[in-house]
Order: sequence, then structure tokens, then C-alpha cells
Amino acid sequence: EQATRLKVEITRVDAEVQESACKVLGSSEQLVKARKVSANVCEAIETLSACLPVLRTYSKLQAQIQEKRYYPALKTLEQLEHTSLPRVGNYKFTEQMRESIPKVREDIKAASMNDIKDFLEEVRRMSPRIGQVAMKQIAQQQYSLDSSASSANANNSSITLAFGGSKTTADDKKQFGDKNKYSTDPNNPFIDDCYDSSDTRNLTNPFSEQLGDSIKVYEASSEAQTDEEAELSPEDLVDFCPVLRCLHIHTVLGEREEFYTYYRTQRQEQARLALQPPNNMHESVSSFREYVQAVLGFFVVEEHLSNAAQGLMDAQYLLSVWDMAQGKLVNNIRNQASYITDTNLMLDIKKLLILFARTLQTYGYPVTCIHELLLEIKDHYNEVLMNKWLQVFREIFDEDNYHPITVENSQEYHDITQVFPYQDGALEAAPYPKQFPFSLMVPKVYRQVKNYIAACLQFSEDLSLSESRREDMVRRSTNLLLTRTLSGCLASLIKRPGLGLLQLIQITINTLHLEQANALLESYVVRLTGSSSSGGVGSSSSSLTNTCVVLGSIGGKGPLALGNLQGKAMFKDIRGEAEEQIYVALVQKLDEFLELANYDWMLVEPSGHSSSFVADLIAFLNSTFTAFTNLPVRVAGTACMSACQHIARSLLSLVLAENVKQVSLPALEQLSLDVLQCEQFAAGEPVPGLEEGALVMCFADLRQLLDLFLAEDWSSYFNEYGRSNAKFLRVSPVTAAILVEKLLEGEKRGVFSRLKRSDKKKLLETILKQLRQITQAQHA
Repeated sequence: EQATRLKVEITRVDAEVQESACKVLGSSEQLVKARKVSANVCEAIETLSACLPVLRTYSKLQAQIQEKRYYPALKTLEQLEHTSLPRVGNYKFTEQMRESIPKVREDIKAASMNDIKDFLEEVRRMSPRIGQVAMKQIAQQQYSLDSSASSANANNSSITLAFGGSKTTADDKKQFGDKNKYSTDPNNPFIDDCYDSSDTRNLTNPFSEQLGDSIKVYEASSEAQTDEEAELSPEDLVDFCPVLRCLHIHTVLGEREEFYTYYRTQRQEQARLALQPPNNMHESVSSFREYVQAVLGFFVVEEHLSNAAQGLMDAQYLLSVWDMAQGKLVNNIRNQASYITDTNLMLDIKKLLILFARTLQTYGYPVTCIHELLLEIKDHYNEVLMNKWLQVFREIFDEDNYHPITVENSQEYHDITQVFPYQDGALEAAPYPKQFPFSLMVPKVYRQVKNYIAACLQFSEDLSLSESRREDMVRRSTNLLLTRTLSGCLASLIKRPGLGLLQLIQITINTLHLEQANALLESYVVRLTGSSSSGGVGSSSSSLTNTCVVLGSIGGKGPLALGNLQGKAMFKDIRGEAEEQIYVALVQKLDEFLELANYDWMLVEPSGHSSSFVADLIAFLNSTFTAFTNLPVRVAGTACMSACQHIARSLLSLVLAENVKQVSLPALEQLSLDVLQCEQFAAGEPVPGLEEGALVMCFADLRQLLDLFLAEDWSSYFNEYGRSNAKFLRVSPVTAAILVEKLLEGEKRGVFSRLKRSDKKKLLETILKQLRQITQAQHA
């Protein structure tokens, strides 16, 4: 029983133990599972902790790419590749990341290149604006400097010559007059003259404000800017970050040189596009402005990048690009400027190019080629001016009446003398109305030459030329105007059909006064250029007052010889041509009178007085030689001598003409009366200065011939023939023989009454035979 209880107890205990063991065994399995899970969790935590930096870096990379922060993204990519990924095991996502790294790097490179392309498009679009702002800033700086200089000069109590330093004197004002004083007179014949800027009566430089005007012109034509834009520098108008980012990215990628090549190639292509001039650029200054602004903007950008991105643009490379560009730039501007015929447009272009050159120089670019281009444009400008003045001179010559100027009162006299400073004591003392020796052409031409000089100088201002070179340029241009343009106009004028003798005389007188005005033009060039010495001018600027020249009457004291303007030689040549035309016209006029001669060569009895055509001829000569009084004595004397010689030859040719077959002695007596009338005119010395009896000697050949036939003193003629003191020394045996033959023919009509016809005929035949013997002896 106890054993049974014990067995039951043991069985129960065993069952309990088995049950407890089963519970313990179940709990242990759960504990093992729990520990495994815990270990797995810990391992997962450790693994995730190691992967989190990779994931964070990758997420950062994606965000930077989306924000277009390519350079930081590239740095993050390097960190991910070389730092983060090696710290984690080989997982699928890490493998995918490793595989995507080259693609991400290429995407970043491609995105940065897209940005640089956008930058290139933007900078090309903004280049004209950049150039405009850069030029305006330089213009404002220069204008401020000029304003400061002007203010400093304004504090000086003395009025000085521009570049010269000599004060304006009362004599200067007397010589050159007061522009305002005469320009208000409605009757002044010079009010309508074009281009009056040359009349700088206070002798200050009329173009000293030119640079100030250039900034005003530039600002007026520029686009409107806001206050904020006005504060910006040219570099602030464009965001250069894309270039710098791309440069850094390619540096990191080890492709820096590749980027240099790409950028420079693209910019060189843009430079070629910028250097292409727009169509019809020569038609307006705005087209020139846009062109140079675009070119300038290009080089301003490059200069800024050479400083901001080291190595991208070095100084040597910039100079090589500029060397390439400047040749094309100069050629394009030169070609376009060659089409321009508007001087005002050329002056605006000159101001623009000066400002363009100064701006380029500020950024470190050499601008010698621009200065040389300006000198070439200046030559074209002078050619255009000469064409313009060619029309001016032609209008003056067409409008002139070629009569001496007559003034009715002191105001009219003053209007003439202050334009053309002519002084003559006799003229000043004469009562009104007074008459100048020259026509209105003289003061108008003189004034227009001065206007041309001032116009030439206007282009030379601000070209950084020395005073001597500027003066030399003005002189060469003025010489071209005088020797080519004005000379050509005068040469055409004196050969103009229908020009009368009196008009030719007046033109010759005009050239005399214009020749004397050469000294005034020399003085004007010296004063306007501010040169301290030129030719005969003193070496000090104060001696300029000694060069004031007032023209006097011809034959008085000559004007002061200055410099080397070639006006005197030109006017002398033209006057020589005019004098030849005077002689030709005088002979033609004389021929018109001589054509009226209607001699009856078989006249029975002379009229007892000279022929009517001779009276008209003498009256014409008297009036003509009265107009010669203002000509030099040489010209008047030569003309008078030529006229008398031509009359004598013409009268002789009338009787010796082949169509005159028969002549009577009464006809010769009538011819003698006409010659006597001409001799009386010659003896009256119609022009002063000739040797006494010189004009009468013009008729000596004809007089001796007529006296020989009328006096029938043939014995003296034959006895004295060949002697230097012969009575009929000037009678040629050939001429006498011709006339004897005509008398013999006339004898057939019975015109002889004093002797029998047979005796007369025999005498004439004997005389004719002796004359032929003398002629044959001379030929032998």
C-alpha cells in the first residue's frame, strides 16, 4: 500500500516534473527565439546605422542636382563614392549606387554645360547693353574731369587762347569783327552763308566743349536707364556664376583644358558674329553705336573673366583675340564710313569712336588701330567737306554779278569790312556811295575758306594730336581746298561761255585781293589751332597779335608773309589764265568792231574824217581801259598794247586781203585818217605806266606804209633801204609790192588824175620791179 502510494506519488511527481519540464522546455525555446530576434534587431540596427550616411549623402546629392548646385553635388558624389560607400557592405542598393555614379557625374557635367550655353546666349544678348553702360561710365568720368578743368579755368581772370595762352586784343577784334553785330542785320549779304562756326571772334577754340557735347549726344541717344541700372557696373548686368561653376566642375572632373577649349571656341564664334556689321550701318549713328557697343561688351566680359576665372582668359589670349578682332572691326568701320556723305554724321561717329577707344583703353586693350582709323576717316571727312564746299563756291560764282561792291551807308560798309578786312584810306575818306574794287565774290569766298578751316579743325579735336600736327593737317586740307576745289571752280568760271570782258576783268581783280587774303588765312589758322609759331609768326604766343593783317589797296605795302598756304601761287596761276582770257576776249570784241569796217577800196575822194566803226572802237577802248584801273599796271599795259597791235594788224590785213584786188590812193587816204584816229587814242596814254610813245609805235608799220604811198617818196625808200635810220625802215618790200600791185589794178579803172595813166602805170611798174629785186636779193 505504501508502495502503491509511493508509486502513485512518484508517478504524480513525475507527471508534474514532466509537465514542468515541458513548460520549461517551451519557455527555453521561446527564450532562444527571443534572443535570436534580439540579435537580429541589433544587427539590423547596426547595419542601418552604417547605411544611413550613405542614404543621407545620396539624398543630399539628389537635392543638390535638383537645385542645380552642380559643384556641391559633384563634391557630394565624391564623398559618396570614396567615403560613404566603402564603409558599408555589398548590398544591392549600394551596387546600384556604384553603378549610377558615372551616369550622375555625366548628368552633372551635361547640366553644367547647359548652363554655360544659356550663359553664352545671355551674354551675347547683353553685350550691347554692357558696352553701352561701359561707354557711358567712361564718358561721365571724362565729362566730370572736363567740368572740373573748366571750373578751374573759369577762375582765371584773363581770357586765354585755347592751347595758346595769348589774350584777345582790341586789334584782333577790329580785324575779325563781332559776329553778333553783323549777323542781326537783315540786309547783310553774308547772313545766309552756311557753317558759321569759324567766326570765333574772341579767338578762343570753338570746339573746346566738343567732348562735353559728345557725352550729351551719347546720353541723348542711349536707352533710358533706371536709377538702379545707373549704379551698376557693366559686369553687374550679367551673372557669371555659370561660368565659374562650370570651370570648377570641369576642374574637379579633370577636364579643365577641355572646358577652356570649348569656351574659347564658342566665344570666338560669338566674336565673329559681333564683328559683322548690320546692313546699311552707314545710314545712322545709332547703327554704328549698336555695333561698337556689342564689340565693346564682348571684350568687357572677357576682361572681367580673365580676372574672375584664373586661367580661362589670360592677357596673352585676350590680346590675340583683340588682334584678330581689331582688323575686322577697322575694315568694317572704314568700309561703312566710306559711304557717308553727311559731315555731321561723321562728326558723331568720330565722337563715338573716341569714346569707344577710351573705354577699350580703360580695360587694357591697345587702341592704336582706332586712332589710325580716325585719321583715315578724317581724310574722307575732308573729301566730303571739299565736295560740299565745291557746291558752295559754285553757288557764290553763279550768284555774283561781277561788279564792284557799292555801299550806300556806313552799316553796309561795316558789313563788308568785318567779313573781309579791307582797308583803303582813299576809300574810307570818299563820300557815300562808295565802291570797293572787288565784287561780292571776294568776301564770300574768303569767309567760306575760313569756314572750311574751322570745319576741318572740328574733326581734329580730341584726336590726341600735337598742336603742330593738327596745324599741319589743317594746312594740308586747306591747300587741297585752294589748289584743287577753289582753283577748279575759278578755272571753270573764267572759261565759262558768254563771260564778258568786264566780268573777266573783275574776276582778275578779285583774284588779286584773294591772293592778298592768303596772309589773313595763315593768321587765322595759327589762331584757331593755338599754335605758337608758324612760318613768319613769332615763336611766342603773345606775338600772335603781330600777325593781324589788314588788306590794303593793291600797290600798297604787301601783307605779312606767313606759313606755307599755297593760295598765293594758286591765285597767281588762275589770274594768269584770267589775263589770257581777257586778252582773248578783248581781241574778240575788237574783231566785232573791225568786222563793221566797210571800205570802198576804189574810193574817188576821202570823207575827210575817220570811219564810224573806228569812232565806236575808240569809245569802247576808252570805257574798257577805265575798268582796267584796278588791275596791275602790267596787265592793263599788256592788254592795251595787245589791243593796239591787233588793230594795226587788222587794218593792214584789210587792205592786203586777197579778195581786195584793186586799191585807190583816196582809199588809202581814208585808211590813213582812221589810223590817225587810232594814233591819237594811243598818244593819249589810256593806261598809266607805259613808256611814252609805246602804244603809238604799235601803228608805226602801218603809218610808214601809208605815208610812203601817199607821199610817193620812193626815192628816199630805195636810197635809204637797209639803213638803221631809214625814214621808212618798217616798210617791208613784200608788203609794199602787194600794195603796188593793187594800185596797178586800180589804175585800170582810171583813178589817177595827176599824171597820165601811162606815166603812172610806168612809174608803178618800175617801183614794183625794184621791190621784187630787193625781195629776191633778200631771199638769195
